[in-house]
Amino acid sequence: MQTFLEFEKPIQNIIEQIEKLKDVANQGQVDVGATLKDLEKKLAETRKSIYADLSPWERVQVSRHADRPYSLKYIDKLTDGTFVEQHGDRTVKDDKAMVGGFGLLDGRTVMFIGQQKGINTKMRQYRNFGMPNPEGYRKALRLMKLAEKFGKPVVTLIDTPGAFPGLEAEERGQGEAIARNIFEMCQLRVPIVCVIIGEGASGGALGIGVGDRVLMLENTWYSVISPESCSSILWRSWDFKEKAAEALKLTAQDMLKSKLIDGIIPEPVGGAHADVDKATSLVKAEVKKHLDKLVKIDPDKLVAKRVEKFCSMGVTVKVK
Repeated sequence: MQTFLEFEKPIQNIIEQIEKLKDVANQGQVDVGATLKDLEKKLAETRKSIYADLSPWERVQVSRHADRPYSLKYIDKLTDGTFVEQHGDRTVKDDKAMVGGFGLLDGRTVMFIGQQKGINTKMRQYRNFGMPNPEGYRKALRLMKLAEKFGKPVVTLIDTPGAFPGLEAEERGQGEAIARNIFEMCQLRVPIVCVIIGEGASGGALGIGVGDRVLMLENTWYSVISPESCSSILWRSWDFKEKAAEALKLTAQDMLKSKLIDGIIPEPVGGAHADVDKATSLVKAEVKKHLDKLVKIDPDKLVAKRVEKFCSMGVTVKVK
């Protein structure tokens, strides 16, 4: 059963009409071919019209869509089933919210790392709703170092509402784990391509988000705080989340304009969940394109350019 967002109601209504018409056709000898064709045309036009002018809050909703593909789905499609998952940080335990391992991207061995949400309630609890603990970030770093040892590029897939804020996470050094990852990723001597495939919230995203190329899917967001949390702080209520989303400038288009990312990957009309195969093929093409260029760059230059890129972000003041 399809899940529809609030602004997708016109799409839902047309789909329901099409289904009813098909039922009528199956039950009798009535020819509904022409009407069905008109409705399908109307559906395509309505979907295109709605998704051509989404507000920042609506894009946030799309990024959280229940049917949206998560990291393991992308990895499976990108590697054609050759992905071999690695487990554990060799210190505490295996964090199920962070997945990683080697896989073949059209014959090239690549280290894939990503945050994984669940596809149903039981799996969401198992994956801690995509919120990694410190051991998740330390597992990611271990795998990045393994990739560096063998000279293999790293591809990270970012989709998290944030790092887990629980007491036990803080006790085990959540802040240090994220900071260590940022520090080490800046110096990693292999190409790194980061792709935001859903939510890119705060330090939870940055923990695997330092790369030579940072890309965002069209209907994703990247910010230091979620619109709901921002609204709660500024207005003491979640009721202003739409206003907060607008003010945060968190969409892929805003990020590219601010030169905080390197490119936007288009999504199928209706979002990545509307056509998973097309969405994954678009991501695969972009990742391959960037890796083909990055693998040719000398490691010293690669690291220098990466550091320069992130140091040039924001407003800097030179002190005499």
